[in-house]
Amino acid sequence: MLTIGQFSKVCMVTVKALRHYDEIGLIKPVEINDETGYRQYSEEQIPRMLLINRLKYYGFSLSEIKDILSCDNTILIRLKRQKDVLINSIAETEAVIAELDKHIRDLERTGDIMSYQNNYDVELVTTEDRHIIACRQNMSVDDFGKYYGVLYKRVADENIVLNGVCMAIYHDKEFNPENSDIELALGVSDKALADKTIEGTLCASTVHIGGYSKLSEAYGALTKWIEENDYEITAPPYEIYVKTHFDKLPTEKWETRIFFPVRKA
Repeated sequence: MLTIGQFSKVCMVTVKALRHYDEIGLIKPVEINDETGYRQYSEEQIPRMLLINRLKYYGFSLSEIKDILSCDNTILIRLKRQKDVLINSIAETEAVIAELDKHIRDLERTGDIMSYQNNYDVELVTTEDRHIIACRQNMSVDDFGKYYGVLYKRVADENIVLNGVCMAIYHDKEFNPENSDIELALGVSDKALADKTIEGTLCASTVHIGGYSKLSEAYGALTKWIEENDYEITAPPYEIYVKTHFDKLPTEKWETRIFFPVRKA
C-alpha cells in the first residue's frame, strides 16, 4: 500500500489533484482511515493513474477521461478523434503564425501596427435577386454544419437544384458567437422551390481571403467605409462563401464575400 504522498511521487501528480480525482470519481484510494482521513493507494492503481496522465497529455478533459475509462469499447474511436482535433489545432496555429509573420513584415515596412486593417477594398454593388431555401435559428457559429446539413437533406429529399450560392445572414444587432439569430441559406435555380427571395439592392461589399476567425476585420473595414462615405445600413449583412475547404483549398485561400445593404444617408 502507498500513502497519498508516495502515490503522488510515483505517478508525478500533486496531492491536491489526487484529492480532486477522488471527489469526481476518477481514481479513488483503496482505503481511507476513518480516524485520520489518510488516503492509501495500491500499486495496482499506478497503471490507471499513468493512463490518466497520458490522456490529459493528449488534451482530454477530466470528464472525458472518466467517460473513456468507463467505456473501453470507445477508446480507439476517441483517440482517433482527438488526433484529428490536434491536427486541426496545428493547422490553425500555423495559420496564426503566418498571419503574425505578415503583420510583423507590414509593421517593419509601414511602422503602423494597424496597417493590416487596410487590406480590404470596399465597393458599391447592386445585387441581383437571390432565391433561397433557408434555415433560421438561434445558433452558435459551431452549429453551421448541423443546420447546413438540414438544408442539404431538403435538397436531396425535394430534388432541389442549387445554383452554387451558400450564405449566412446575420439578424442580431449584437454579436454573440454562442447564440445568435442567424439564417443559413442555399441559392436555388427555380424560384418556385425557394422559401424566399432576397431582393437585389445596393450593397457595400468586400472580399475576405482566409479563415473565418478574422472576418471581423472585413466587417470593421466595411462599417468604417459606410460611415466615412455617408451611407447607412438598411438590412442585415450577409456572407457568401465563394471558396471553402469543400474546394480542397488551404485556409489561407478561402474566399468570403460580405455584403451590407446600404443607402445614402
